[in-house]
Amino acid sequence: MAIPQSFIQELLARADVVDIVGRYVQLKKGGANFMGLCPFHGEKSPSFSVSPSKQFYHCFGCGKNGNAISFLMEHGGMTFVEAVKDLAQQYGLQVPEDDVSPQERARAAQQREQQATLTSVLEKAGIAYIKHLRNAPRAIDYLKGRGLSGEIAKTFGLGYAPEGWRALASVFPDYNDPLLVESGLVITGEPGEENAQGEAKRYDRFRDRIMFPIRNVKGECIGFGGRVLGDEKPKYLNSPETPVFSKGRELYGLFEARTALREHGYALVTEGYMDVVALAQLGFANAVATLGTACTADHVQKLFRFTDSVVFSFDGDNAGRRAARKALDAALPFATDVRTVKFLFLPAEHDPDSYIREHGQDGFAAYVAKAVPLSKFMLDAAGEGCDLDTAEGRAHMASNARPLWSLLPDGTLKHQLLAEIADTVLIDSRELLQIWQPASARDYKNNSSSRPPGKGQRPKQPEYADAVPHFEEFSGNFADLHDEGAYAASLPALSAAGGSAGRSFGAKPGTSRPPRRIAGRVLPAGREDRVLRLMLTDPQSWDKLSGEEHVLLSDLPAPHGPLFVWLESQLHEHGPQPWAALREGLREHPQEKYAVDQIAQLHEGIECDWSEVRAILDQLLKLKRQQEMVDLLPRVLAEPAARQRYEELSALLKNS
Repeated sequence: MAIPQSFIQELLARADVVDIVGRYVQLKKGGANFMGLCPFHGEKSPSFSVSPSKQFYHCFGCGKNGNAISFLMEHGGMTFVEAVKDLAQQYGLQVPEDDVSPQERARAAQQREQQATLTSVLEKAGIAYIKHLRNAPRAIDYLKGRGLSGEIAKTFGLGYAPEGWRALASVFPDYNDPLLVESGLVITGEPGEENAQGEAKRYDRFRDRIMFPIRNVKGECIGFGGRVLGDEKPKYLNSPETPVFSKGRELYGLFEARTALREHGYALVTEGYMDVVALAQLGFANAVATLGTACTADHVQKLFRFTDSVVFSFDGDNAGRRAARKALDAALPFATDVRTVKFLFLPAEHDPDSYIREHGQDGFAAYVAKAVPLSKFMLDAAGEGCDLDTAEGRAHMASNARPLWSLLPDGTLKHQLLAEIADTVLIDSRELLQIWQPASARDYKNNSSSRPPGKGQRPKQPEYADAVPHFEEFSGNFADLHDEGAYAASLPALSAAGGSAGRSFGAKPGTSRPPRRIAGRVLPAGREDRVLRLMLTDPQSWDKLSGEEHVLLSDLPAPHGPLFVWLESQLHEHGPQPWAALREGLREHPQEKYAVDQIAQLHEGIECDWSEVRAILDQLLKLKRQQEMVDLLPRVLAEPAARQRYEELSALLKNS
C-alpha cells in the first residue's frame, strides 16, 4: 500500500506531537518546550524534549528524535503503515488507498470494524475477570503462593475465570451473540449435543483458571491465557486463532515490556506467562514469552523492532534444546552484523521463575551474562552427533552447517562463520564455499586463516579506491548535516584524482548535475549517492544498519533523506523488493527522478561495494557526533545530562 506524501504531511499537520508523546511520557512545561524522562533509555533527570512549535521530539541523552509517526514506530513497535493508520484513526482521517479496488477497500474496512468489535468484547471480558479475582480467595492465595504482588497483578491485568459453565452470561446479556464464539471466549458444542430447545450447547472456554490477558503492541486485549490452580491438564489454555489473535505472531508481555527493553538493552524470551510476570516483579521487566508455540520468524522480527539484542531462555532438558533449535532457525535470517542473539540454558530442575527466586536478581543476571552466542550455538547444532576426529564426521558437520549458514544475511558475521566452519572441518574456506556455492566462490576473497599481509605488502584495494576521497580530510568538518547548505558544503570536492560529490556545492536539494567524465569514464558518485544506490539495489542491506544509522540517513536533507524514509516504509510494508518493484512504488514521489537517475548511472559500470558503504556510514556518523558535541558544548557545565552525553560522544569518537 503506497500512502501519498501529501496525506502524510496533512496528517502530521493535524497531529500534536505533544499530545501523542504525552500519552506515554509525563511531560512538564520547560520554556518553549516540554520535558520528560526519555522512554527510549533509562535516566533519572529529564533530557527528553518535545517541541510544540517544531512538532519534533529529541533526547539529549540517547539522541532519539523524530515526529509523531516515528514516535509511534519507535515506542509502539509499529511499522510505518501501522503508525500512519493508528495516527489517522486518532484524528478521524481515512488513509487513502488509491492502489486497491473498491471491493478490497470495503473488505478492509469491514475487517477493521470486526477487529475493533472483537477487541472491545475481549476487553469487557478482561475487566470481568479482574473483578472476579477480587472475590476469589483461592485464586488470590495461589498468586501469593507464587510470590506475586497485587501491584504486579494489576500491571499485567491478571484475573480469574470462575467455576461454572456460563459465568460470562452475567457479563454479556446476549450469551448467544456470535461474537463470543468468534472471539474465542465461548465454545459451541458439537452436533448432537443440542439442549432441550434444540439449540447448540454453549459454554465458557475458560473455567476456574488464572487469566492472563494477551495484548498487542497498542495495548489492546486480543486473547487470553488461562492457568489451572492445581495440576489438572491442560495446565495452560490459550485463546484459539481469531481475526485479532495469532500465536505465531504475538508475544506475551511485549506491550508491558516496551520501555524495559530499551533500559536493559535486550529482550529475554521465556516459555511461560508466569515466568514473564515473576521476572518483571523481580527486576527483569524486559521478559516476554511465546504463546505455547515454537518461536517463529514473525516473533523475532517483532522483537527486533524494539531492541537489537535478544536472549532466548530455555530449560536445559532435551525439550529445551529442541525449542532452542527452532528459535535458532527463526533467528538466523535476522542475525545482521549490528544485532545480537544469545541462548540461555537453565539447569534442568529450573525455569526462570524458580531460578531467580533461588539465586536472586544478581545471580540470574550473572547467568544471563553467560548465555551462548548465536555463532557458537549454530556451530554446536551443526556438529551435534558428528565425530570430528574422522573425515566422515567432519563432512557430516559441513552438510549440517550449510542450510544454517545459508539462512544468515550477507555481512561480516556470515563470512566469519564460514571461516570457523571451514577451520572446524579442516578445509579452506574458499574450497568450502566452492562446494556450497560454486558460482559465488569465484568472488570470495577470504581464507579461513585471517593472516595480515606480509611485510612490505599492501592489501589489495578495489579498482576505484584511488578515486574515493580520503576520509581523514573531513575529520575536522563539523558541518550540521541537518542544515541543507552546510550539508552540501560537507561533501568532498572534485579533484584531479577523480573524487566527486555528485552535485554542486551549495546546490539546492533535489537538483543535480550530470556526472563528470574523464576520458569517457564516469567518476564515482558522492558518498550519500553511493549509499542510496546500494540500498535501492539491495534493500535488505537496510537491516545491516544500526538504529542510529537509520536515523542518520533518514534525517539527511532532500533528496537523500526522504528517499531513505520512503525505502524504510517500503521494507516495513512489503519486505525487500527488487528495483523493478521499488520503481513502481516511487511513482509520483517528489524524489522519483533523482532515484531513477542514480540507478540509471549504474548501467555505466559504477557499482557500490558494501565495505565502501560501511566506511561512508562510519564517516557520516562521525560527522554527526562531532556536530552534536558542538551543539552540547554551551550546556555542558550547567546540565548534567548534556555533560554525560558529551562524554559518551567523546568516548565513541575515540573508539571509532
